Amino acid sequence: MQIIAAELRQQGVPEERILYFDLDQRKYRKIRTADQLEELIDASISGTQKYYLFLDEIQNVAGFEEVINGFREDGNCSIFITGSNSYLLSGELVTKLTGRYMEFELYTLTFEEYEQMKAFYHLPIAASPQTELQNYILEGGFPRAVLIENLADKRRYTESVVQEIFEKDIRQRVRIRNRESFEAVRQYIINNFGATTSLSNLQKDLEKQGQKVSRQTLTRYLDALLDAKVLYECGRFDMKSRRSLAGEKKYYLGDLSFYFALNTDSRINFGPVLENIVYLYARSMGSNVSVGRIGNLKCDFIMRSSAMNYAYVQVAYTIALSRETEDREYRPLEKIQDNYPKYVVTTDEILQQRNGIQHVNLQDFMKQEKTF
Repeated sequence: MQIIAAELRQQGVPEERILYFDLDQRKYRKIRTADQLEELIDASISGTQKYYLFLDEIQNVAGFEEVINGFREDGNCSIFITGSNSYLLSGELVTKLTGRYMEFELYTLTFEEYEQMKAFYHLPIAASPQTELQNYILEGGFPRAVLIENLADKRRYTESVVQEIFEKDIRQRVRIRNRESFEAVRQYIINNFGATTSLSNLQKDLEKQGQKVSRQTLTRYLDALLDAKVLYECGRFDMKSRRSLAGEKKYYLGDLSFYFALNTDSRINFGPVLENIVYLYARSMGSNVSVGRIGNLKCDFIMRSSAMNYAYVQVAYTIALSRETEDREYRPLEKIQDNYPKYVVTTDEILQQRNGIQHVNLQDFMKQEKTF
């Protein structure tokens, strides 16, 4: 929002018509009701000229929606709001804000942004792209974590983020009677990110651990984690019927550091980790993402752009080990009969093409901000 405000100043908008309120600041700590917010804004507006209103951490004000709707109806305000809790990121807000609006979802740092931030703060960047990718995986993409010196402290910070999400974004909105049960569900899904999961299998596995959770409660817990952006749900898509399939899904993490901060194991399972990176990167570039099925074969991802163009993506750490490994990644894509782009994404430095399928290096692809 500060960048947008700076651009308005560069375009010649007078400072007095750019109203910026960070509701987390101490001087605004008493602004907690709709009436108080309205009085704060009214005191800065006069006449009929257009104003640009920026409200940061809007969730601090109860009933803010009626104030936003009121100033928008007056017609002389262009309004920008941000919030960091799951209420603003879930479907609940849609029912409260009437009329036209645009929503932008922010993700944690992509690999390219991670390197850019390190360069900006003059922090060392590994000479080897492979080493730097491993640093990114283990440290995660929270901007503040980049500035923390050692890995143990980075993980303590991420763990505090997870706990804050639970306390502020989930417990205040979702009635969780059994915290132990909820945390068991959360930990199970985080530990098995990228794996095909169904409610039935999840319920059975939890029962083996001594946690009996009803399907209704399980669904409520998963919805809470999805709304809070701890998890993202990736459904299945049948490429023959062009229809979404019910049942089994994959869940990816809002940031890989969630896994490493909540586990003592620092070994990297590159299969789900690289899938998670590609999934979040594609989402951040505006694509809808599904898991694909072509008969008995599976395609890691089907990307769909806003223009309804498709791309098919296989993800692997390397295909250089054997012909069998190469065939496993190429075969599902070779079964697809249409002419949409097809990609095999790996960390290999030596690339090869086969039957019109593009073999790309993951790090280079993301650093060039390409879209699938």
